[in-house]
Amino acid sequence: MSEQTVTQKIISGKSARVSAGLFNWGNILAIMPGLIAVLVIGTESANHMTIITLFIMMIVPNILWFAASIVIYIIARHHPNERVGHYTQQAAYRYYAIIGVIVVAGTFYGTSVKLWLITWVITALILVPWSIVDMVRIRKESWQDITIEQEVRD
Repeated sequence: MSEQTVTQKIISGKSARVSAGLFNWGNILAIMPGLIAVLVIGTESANHMTIITLFIMMIVPNILWFAASIVIYIIARHHPNERVGHYTQQAAYRYYAIIGVIVVAGTFYGTSVKLWLITWVITALILVPWSIVDMVRIRKESWQDITIEQEVRD
């Protein structure tokens, strides 16, 4: 039979600050390849290969981030430091709302490249600055070390 002992674990303020900004970093990294593609490809004549490249750069990072963001959200939202959960929740609200609007609006776009380009620029103009502002707030906030009790089985 195993015994349980209680130990104390310290979660550093630096670790909490990094965890709080993780979702915002993911938002930016998911949006930037598509924005770069829009700025580069959007100014050239659109042939089939450039359109395919554009959509790959717009969609693939977001699909990957959408899947990873669920894991990040679950972990960070239940962090012992409540501020980590708050910042994660706010970043998630922004990302999921914007992606939801894109899915609904994109249903009616079809293959209209111009509408997709405009949507992506608007998405980046909303999500990237807001995420940066949030990361500045996280950086300015005072993050204290937290001690939690943890049960350990012998």
